[in-house]
Amino acid sequence: MFKCNKLLGVSLAAVMSVSASASNVFAIDTSVIDEKWGKPTVVYGSGLNDEQIENTRELFDIQDTNNVYETSVDANDLFTYLGVTGADNLILISSVMVQKQDAGTGLKVKIITPENITKITSNQYANAAITAGVSDVEIDVAAVSKVTGESALTGVYKALEANGETLDADRTQVAQDELETTNEIAENNSDNSNFNSSNLDQAIVEIKQKLAEIKQNQGSAATAEQVEQVVQDALNKFNLSDIISQDDIDKLIAFAKKYQNTSAIDSQEVLDQLNKLSGSLKNQLSGLFNKAQSEGWLDKIINFIKSLFN
Repeated sequence: MFKCNKLLGVSLAAVMSVSASASNVFAIDTSVIDEKWGKPTVVYGSGLNDEQIENTRELFDIQDTNNVYETSVDANDLFTYLGVTGADNLILISSVMVQKQDAGTGLKVKIITPENITKITSNQYANAAITAGVSDVEIDVAAVSKVTGESALTGVYKALEANGETLDADRTQVAQDELETTNEIAENNSDNSNFNSSNLDQAIVEIKQKLAEIKQNQGSAATAEQVEQVVQDALNKFNLSDIISQDDIDKLIAFAKKYQNTSAIDSQEVLDQLNKLSGSLKNQLSGLFNKAQSEGWLDKIINFIKSLFN
């Protein structure tokens, strides 16, 4: 029965992935200019030619370019926001569209082309963007061809700068480290039937929340021992401690130490955004189970797995 439950979890994770890909609705409406927040900002990868830019506009459902502000991201921006050098030969393909929302709305990320963003998930983008200082925005991500997707957040930072918001370079670099760390752990465990990337997303949120709580309570950043305990507690809470390797755990600890040395650790805005994201992650999981039950998927999956063992 234990093996059956593990297979059930894997099957539901697969259903969640398919469901997310199928519900490809546009998060940002460009048909009408929002007079409160202005035009959505679109940032194209500098590696796109004119035809690919036009194709990207179609992916974002941009029917009138007068209703959006357009710019691009290049190697100079990678250096400015991520500290990446020697990137002149990189071909940047992924693009983003960003629109500011009302305070308290939280961060919403929609991957328009999940078939072409091969590594990064919408929740990983959201989690890292919060670390960087992004708040209360809707973000669409798209690519006209298959790309890993790590550079997309640079476009988000460029969009915010174009609208007068300045981000802390230390935080954007740690956010990129977070994105790469969580993606690497997910990649390392892609063949592990017990691993659930949603649990890792929740664990990252928990780690950041607890580190902020420690800083607030004791007036100083967590000690090395406290950081290790926070990471271990989060992994235990979300059933990952016996699933991911010690090497992966060490990567999380290293990230946590970097994170608590940024201004994000003292930001109430970051905590508010993390709380919103945490609630969204829980709703995604519960929503999947409710949909599976209401549409009969759950019983079909259970019966199918049982038939395999029978």
